[in-house]
Amino acid sequence: MSVYKLAEKIISEGLEQAGQAGYEEQALARALMTEVLNIYKRERSLADIAHELNFLADNLDEDTDYAFMRP
Repeated sequence: MSVYKLAEKIISEGLEQAGQAGYEEQALARALMTEVLNIYKRERSLADIAHELNFLADNLDEDTDYAFMRP
């Protein structure tokens, strides 16, 4: 199983458990993001984390073509 499939499975199970406990998806997502950042901070600089988060934010639209992509 790939690490991405593992993450997908963990999220799916977490969403089910959170729903059963009365938590909304967005609340779980916010809590998970906080935990991801805590893991990142163990080995990465704040500038490196900020750079990655900015890159992800800048690329949220999956349908956008980027200059570095070839037609």
